[in-house]
Amino acid sequence: MDRRSFIRKAGTAGAGAVAATALAAPAIAQENPKITWRMTSSFPKSLDTIYGGAEDIARHVSEATDGNFTIQPFAAGEIVPGLQAADAVSAGTVEAAHTCSYYFVGKDPTYAIGTAIPFGLNARLTNAWFFEGNGTKLMNEFYATQGIYGLPAGNTGAQMGGWFRKEINTLDDLKGVKMRIAGLAGRVVEKLGVVPQQIAGGDIYPALEKGTIDASEWVGPYDDLKLGLHKVARYYYYPGWWEGGPAIHAFFNLEKWNSLPKRYQTILEGACTYANTNMLAKYDVKNPQALKQLVAEGATLRPFSQEILEACFQASNALYAEITASNASFKKIYDDQTAYKRDAYLWMQLSEYTFDTFMMIQQRAGKI
Repeated sequence: MDRRSFIRKAGTAGAGAVAATALAAPAIAQENPKITWRMTSSFPKSLDTIYGGAEDIARHVSEATDGNFTIQPFAAGEIVPGLQAADAVSAGTVEAAHTCSYYFVGKDPTYAIGTAIPFGLNARLTNAWFFEGNGTKLMNEFYATQGIYGLPAGNTGAQMGGWFRKEINTLDDLKGVKMRIAGLAGRVVEKLGVVPQQIAGGDIYPALEKGTIDASEWVGPYDDLKLGLHKVARYYYYPGWWEGGPAIHAFFNLEKWNSLPKRYQTILEGACTYANTNMLAKYDVKNPQALKQLVAEGATLRPFSQEILEACFQASNALYAEITASNASFKKIYDDQTAYKRDAYLWMQLSEYTFDTFMMIQQRAGKI
């Protein structure tokens, strides 16, 4: 090859490389556009574990996109009240929310299944139904009618049954009790004479202190200790049969979600999955120590009686029969979850229950 031919070919190759570089830069920019979203939470910052789910999502999305996609979390009340988070997302006031789907049962009872329904699934089965069963698919078919796309983004594990200012020994003791209780559980206990109230987490303490309500459920020991509920209601009941494994969701405005680059959607899905796992792990570490402290500070633990549990179970089934008779969306999702629950608890009896029961006996005997 002569020198002039070599230089000519080298120049052509160099020009091609420059052109390729020029073409690559806009392509990369298109794949990683600068996007800023706002995420309103239904929780106050003081409840760091449950509010922290929104912070986990924001941090992971920002780090995975080198800061090109940022989500700024806002506590309940900073943009809209906590119980208006879904409306804010649907309307496009904010692009996203971190909330409990069942806060919005007043709009449609189908929202309840997105978090938890009385005598539903525990935390492990909730995750299984959403991630490997039909849960996310079916709920998003419903959420789409509301202008929302939803992803599981937190779980508290089985919750406590709440704080009462008096002992609840019989069904008659429930009559007339004004109780803060969320989701469809309010309609269940209403059948037993309770007067349900829907109150945001940050407003529970003053309502109990002033006597506006007589009882309240929230989450469990760690959050309840932070709220100081044991200072205004002594009796701490268990289990929270209405929330065996409640999911917290990230809601996104459906148009905004659909407009995201696929890469950003995938990153956001991964961030929500991390927040979901991390929240449950945090509660499982923090609740045992918080429970000890609550008891040391005067909380009195009480189990709901078998009579009360059975009555609530029957009332729940009666409510589901009423709703499924008139709400096709609820029926479709409820029937799917119930079919899964029937088989899943059959398996759980052999595996988790047998192992956990043995280990709990060892713990009570002081052997671990």
